[in-house]
Amino acid sequence: MRRFYSRKLNRQVVLLRAGEYHVCTKGEVLYTLLGSCIAACLYDKERQIGGMNHFLLPGLVHPDDIFSSEVGRYGMYAMELLIGDLIKKGARRDKLQAKIFGGGKVLKFRKYDGNITGSNIRFATKYLELEGIPQETSDLGGKQGRKILFFSDTTKVLLKRFDMEADPTTLDEETAYKGRVFYPRKAKSSVILF
Repeated sequence: MRRFYSRKLNRQVVLLRAGEYHVCTKGEVLYTLLGSCIAACLYDKERQIGGMNHFLLPGLVHPDDIFSSEVGRYGMYAMELLIGDLIKKGARRDKLQAKIFGGGKVLKFRKYDGNITGSNIRFATKYLELEGIPQETSDLGGKQGRKILFFSDTTKVLLKRFDMEADPTTLDEETAYKGRVFYPRKAKSSVILF
């Protein structure tokens, strides 16, 4: 997570990368770049508290076992962290609403990884439905990346679609994150158990 001041927006901006989340109560702008990942913006409009997460769900999800699979646990963890922090900062659980974005087919996955982008989209929409969090808007799927600016105090979102292949830095970051999620690191030293 990185913070910077935007003269154009006249606000503090928090840049979220894959695997991060942030909640704010001071009218900050949350910013992220998405490819295959999903960003969920959750907020309590009355209390002007909002937050965003950015996650890529590993493994294969079937709609019937979405919450018992490895993918469901990872996605649920990202959502539960965000909801928990929103409540700690004063949001009311029954007043939460959502806007979700991402799930573009921009990365190449192995055949046996399953339909990652489809799984991401199904997970995010099903999670919100089961938790009773109304989905105000969404922009999901397709073959483009997305730049998202979420104004936490007004819940306004600025969205710009872009060609990920034309932005190698963003594509490289998402590919590296995919590598960390799907291909765990090998131990650097050997341990002998006896």
